[in-house]
Amino acid sequence: MREVRLNWLSPIGDDTILKFRLSSPAGGWFPVLQELHWFITNSNVHYAHLCLSPHLKRVSIYLSWSWANSNALHDLLPAVASTISALPTSALQSMSLDLENNRDVPRAYFEDTFSPAVLRCGPSLTKFIFPAPLSDLAMNHLIRLPHLRILRIGCPPPTYSAPSLPLVFPSLTEFTLGKGVASGWLSLFKRLEHPISTTQGLTSLSKVKESLESLRVEDLPTPIIDSSFTSPIRMFHNLVTLHLGAHCHDKGSEGKCAFKLNNVDVTNLAMALPRLKSLFFGYPCRDNTCPTTVACLLHISVYCVELKALSIHFSTGDVVGDFKSISEDPQFRELRSLPRCTLAGFGVGEIPLDLDEFGVETVVKGMVDIFPSLQSCQGYGGTWVEVSRRIKERTRNVVGECYLSLPFHLIHSWTGVHN
Repeated sequence: MREVRLNWLSPIGDDTILKFRLSSPAGGWFPVLQELHWFITNSNVHYAHLCLSPHLKRVSIYLSWSWANSNALHDLLPAVASTISALPTSALQSMSLDLENNRDVPRAYFEDTFSPAVLRCGPSLTKFIFPAPLSDLAMNHLIRLPHLRILRIGCPPPTYSAPSLPLVFPSLTEFTLGKGVASGWLSLFKRLEHPISTTQGLTSLSKVKESLESLRVEDLPTPIIDSSFTSPIRMFHNLVTLHLGAHCHDKGSEGKCAFKLNNVDVTNLAMALPRLKSLFFGYPCRDNTCPTTVACLLHISVYCVELKALSIHFSTGDVVGDFKSISEDPQFRELRSLPRCTLAGFGVGEIPLDLDEFGVETVVKGMVDIFPSLQSCQGYGGTWVEVSRRIKERTRNVVGECYLSLPFHLIHSWTGVHN
């Protein structure tokens, strides 16, 4: 057997476990097992270690939803720790722990349990997902593993000062930072920008700067997205996905808009990340106090021509004037002559929009000019619904006009009409 799933749907009775223990072969129940998915439950926590195999390549551990707010879980944590300590990790390719549905679990408890297991991981590890803390020693070991490609963590960076032991990040393709740790990691990246070169001519970030395609920051606890936060991100010029999770009015955000970037900041970021296909700057709020205007959308459309998904704050205080400036100001003339992205829709969230008929039509024309393939602007206000309706109608009419202008023989070939 190559794969086993332990969950709450197929519990094994104590008498059956005892029989299995007595008759278990020396190599365990599944001596050639390569993949284990363990949903920790009261019924399987005491025999999960019997499923371990020296040939394991992928291990995923989940805390069952049934343990939410349960004091009984704390009594079982020693048994969980015992099984994790027995994990043969030296040949693992993938290792993950999922605690997302268990907010009351003491995450720090897993530091002492998982850190030794991480220290036993070898160069074969390519994927590591762990939302809880790790020791500095374990974290330093992890980010030096040469073939690590996917890293999703919820712990701050390790303490690193003098280059006595060179810190060279592997060629990560996906890096996800959990709640409250992003600032620490981005600050470390900023410090490592100009390190002393190694004997091979590599710096600490040389590999990851070229390889990283996805950077996600989850649930910023004090969500401030400003230039100091985003400037280290610009070094990862091959990013395809940039996701900054921020809710402006979450607890801890002081009920203020988190988005502090201005048009120049957004332009610099867009120019630095030309391969972006998905750009998420948090959830646009209702405050309408951000320094950005719709002008930044034009820069995004021009410099990120592969963009398919977008969410960003922008002020609508004088949105009609802002669109007029884009169409008339000479500084935008060259930009408007360049190709744009094929974005079909983007989220405007709670950005307020209260306009008369002329204003609505101005916004529709302006949005389609910036994003020629636009179909909708997903927002909560009624005016945005009307804007989306007209954008869709306008796009449909343009497509129809292009279709009717095609040579007769091409229309026949597309529709399947023949003489």
